[in-house]
Amino acid sequence: MKNINKKYLKWFVENSMKEDIGEGDHTSNACIPADSVSKAKLLVKDPGIIAGVELSKMIFEFVDNNIKFNTLIKDGEVVSYGDIAFTVEGSSRTLLKTERLVLNIMQRLSGISTISAEFAHEVEDLQVKILDTRKTTPLLRPLEKWAVRIGGCYNYRDGLYDWIMIKDNHVDASGGIANAINRVHKYQKENNLNLGITIEVRNLVELNEVLEIGGITRIMLDNFELALLKEAVCTVDKRFETEASGGITLQTVRKVAKTGVDYISSGALTHSAGILDLSLKIIK
Repeated sequence: MKNINKKYLKWFVENSMKEDIGEGDHTSNACIPADSVSKAKLLVKDPGIIAGVELSKMIFEFVDNNIKFNTLIKDGEVVSYGDIAFTVEGSSRTLLKTERLVLNIMQRLSGISTISAEFAHEVEDLQVKILDTRKTTPLLRPLEKWAVRIGGCYNYRDGLYDWIMIKDNHVDASGGIANAINRVHKYQKENNLNLGITIEVRNLVELNEVLEIGGITRIMLDNFELALLKEAVCTVDKRFETEASGGITLQTVRKVAKTGVDYISSGALTHSAGILDLSLKIIK
């Protein structure tokens, strides 16, 4: 998790714990003696790619720096039913009040890393990169995009600030493709920016208009049928990067990749990811 901002991680852990604990874990405080010590294991109940072990260690240590955390399986490794990702030992109350945040975030991130690994596997022999999108859970984007990388896919843009993407609404609102591209160049020059530029096209007519104007980095071919997508890639002929997007799933990604596009972006990596079933069990 070295590429995730440390201040963000601290903020996430602190506020997530506040959300859950509030004025106190009354159940554990009522049932468990203050001096009780327990050991627990993180049990894997689904096959997949584990993600969030290092973050879980951070969460436990934030709540109680006397916790003993033993990593048995590292982030990004393949797991199977019955595997134990880590053990943790310390105050019973600490383990119980921290359990839900650890499970919630690990199940979510592991679900993303698992589906990302499945997408990457489908095209591993082809010269294409699978990209995520901005279709992430609000305030969890850095973690969810990290999980995408753990699974073997790639991040597109972190937000609206690090890449320019001219989509259909931008084109329509600005009065056409030429206006949109020209205004982007003017804006970048005025603001001393040098960001990559993607422009979305909806058909071959728009594609040819973009090719005549130029001045962009990548052409996003949105919701093209396979035959038209292949024709579009041939038409571009490597003059610009090409990207396929629009409803691409695990079942269709290989067919799309075989058209020769350079990139495939899919919101499914995050918005359609399930969870990896995990549980934290007290063992003594």
